[in-house]
Amino acid sequence: MFIKFNKMSNKFTCVEDFEKYAAGTLPRMVLGYYQSGACEEYTLSINKKAFNKLRIVPRVLRDVQNRDLSVTVQGVQVKVPIGVSPCAMHKMAHEDGECGSARAAGNHGAIFILSTLSTCSLEEVAEKAPDTVKWFQLYIYKDRNLTASLIKRAEKAGYKALVLTVDAPVFGIRYKDIKNNFTLPSHLKLGNFSNELSKMNNTSGSGLTKYVMSLFDDRLVWDDVKWLKSITSLPIIVKGILNATDAKIAADLGCSGVFVSNHGGRQLDTSPATIEALPSIVKEVGHRIDVYLDCGIRHGTDVFKALALGAKMVFLAQPILWGLTFNGQKGAEEVLNIVINEFDNTMALTGCVSLDQIEKDMVVHESLYSKI
Repeated sequence: MFIKFNKMSNKFTCVEDFEKYAAGTLPRMVLGYYQSGACEEYTLSINKKAFNKLRIVPRVLRDVQNRDLSVTVQGVQVKVPIGVSPCAMHKMAHEDGECGSARAAGNHGAIFILSTLSTCSLEEVAEKAPDTVKWFQLYIYKDRNLTASLIKRAEKAGYKALVLTVDAPVFGIRYKDIKNNFTLPSHLKLGNFSNELSKMNNTSGSGLTKYVMSLFDDRLVWDDVKWLKSITSLPIIVKGILNATDAKIAADLGCSGVFVSNHGGRQLDTSPATIEALPSIVKEVGHRIDVYLDCGIRHGTDVFKALALGAKMVFLAQPILWGLTFNGQKGAEEVLNIVINEFDNTMALTGCVSLDQIEKDMVVHESLYSKI
């Protein structure tokens, strides 16, 4: 199922090439926001490095001619176990914004998760990417009527699940945003809101942090998940889980999935990489509900490793923004091309023709070999 690359960008052979392009193109304030992590960015750095500590042990001499990468997720079959994770304000990268990212995902048969803090409204994305399987990422605002209205709008627009972010009662301390006085550029607005909620005030320090502190509910507890379940029939997936005990609580409350995530290393610095936290969470709840993972995925081999350790799907965030920066929707499609092709290649080289043939013992920690 190899996909041909757009000739225009055939010099770009990996995700890193797109990131380098974006780093030389985006304004400093925007690049700093997209690229940065919390404090000294230790967790940001290990999100990727932790994947490199894992070794893939292939099987050979198995017929791999006909490979199938499809998976059924929340009752819907998608073509690949790779989706687009929620990230805010895509129009800072390119005018195509979240509509372009959603169409790119749909053209690959992938799931797209729209952020509450998107620069295209959830209705606009639904209209312009009608064939894409879409989930809506939700922050709970202090104004519960506002929160409920977002959910009702998502239901009406055809979103298939709610992804509740739970690791941001306050926003992490991000040095680059503070130094750059980050705020949403004045020509843009948050698409899901009107009036003052659609803008961030120009201020010293991070305008986004001040927006969050003034509007998001920092009293969020597990009872609020029960409240969500009482007002919607959509599956609820809890995002920001790094602890197996929290994963069990989510499963016990009837959530449909947990999302192993450290918010791209942007919240609590020195928290574990997601691939490090994944095995314990899978062991605790993987037999009951779906377990998803984001943060640090840059290669098809990363996808394979996460699935081998029990993730049902993985999701990309930053790489999509780098693709958008390069060439809007087409650039995002090409980034997905690269990762999907690499994953398909990994499947072939490990002797797997379907996702259920990916076995846990195909991935081992490097320490196993260092002892030999």
